Amino acid sequence: MSINHAFDFFIQWHLTEKCNLRCKHCYQTDRNMDEMSFSEICSTIDEVSDTLNEWEKNYGVDFSPSFNITGGEPFLRKDLFEILSRLSSQGFGLYLLTNGILIDAKKAKKLFDLGVKGVQVSVEGTEEIHESIRGKGSYSASMKGVRHLLDAGLKVTLNATLSSFNADSFMDMIELSSNLGVHKLGFSRLVPSGRGELMLKEMLATGTVKALYEKIFSTDTGPLEIVTGDPVASQLRDQSDNSDLGDIPTGGCAAGISGLTILPDGTLVPCRRLHVPIGNIRKDSLREVWATSDVLNALRDRNSYKGKCGTCKRWAECRGCRAIAYAYPTANGEHDILADDPQCCIE
Repeated sequence: MSINHAFDFFIQWHLTEKCNLRCKHCYQTDRNMDEMSFSEICSTIDEVSDTLNEWEKNYGVDFSPSFNITGGEPFLRKDLFEILSRLSSQGFGLYLLTNGILIDAKKAKKLFDLGVKGVQVSVEGTEEIHESIRGKGSYSASMKGVRHLLDAGLKVTLNATLSSFNADSFMDMIELSSNLGVHKLGFSRLVPSGRGELMLKEMLATGTVKALYEKIFSTDTGPLEIVTGDPVASQLRDQSDNSDLGDIPTGGCAAGISGLTILPDGTLVPCRRLHVPIGNIRKDSLREVWATSDVLNALRDRNSYKGKCGTCKRWAECRGCRAIAYAYPTANGEHDILADDPQCCIE
């Protein structure tokens, strides 16, 4: 039996680990990677397309597939536009995640011509706050990139990573975003991994997370859309139904449910911020990894979860942020992908 709506399936692809910034909260580890060649990337695109076509044929599921292309900084990959063109020719929805600094008018027009559906630019707050996290001169450079994108007719999202550095000023970004004319303002919580591991103490307290989210969602932002991939925020925004939603994941954390991540060297992980390797696309079949990975199957199994997340009535639509749960050490100092989300504020 066919499903009546298209099932979203996305791959976040980090084409390079190279970056022109050194942000304090970054999940990267600064290690060099043997990046996939253009031919390997083309083969992977074909495999993803073939896999989804096979699933549609065998299971009667209509997919709405997309790629989130990023880095590092994706514009440091010299064949970026060739890669985007290849993806576009296969019918994938295209989204780009960037710091915006290397985008000029010509590049912005190319993105538009290739049918890129949206570009997310990382902005941490006002100029002073942004540069305290991302470095001197980065704010004005990113703003120039944003304006080029808007002038080219692209849909732009500004996105901030919330920590003690910028939480108190996040509301200022609503005015900033509105004045710029961007379409969306997004946010995510700090994941203390990679370089960001040094910011463990800058994670927001649970009560602070709740108060900030409630303030964000109660503010009239006019045509500006507030968006987030944070499952806790999504549940706080909509707590109209507190009944038990069952054991089949239908939303929330995407890791192992509606997508996965490819790293520059082909390593497959459930999420870029959840660095638990489950294979390598250079040698492993995507469909086999998706079906047989013990890690992915555990993420899909409610009985595997521990503590509050395992008993929560909203498990099917939330499951907490698995990356934060894993990065935040448990009481005995271990890291567990199935542990509680330490910042959960859902009652």
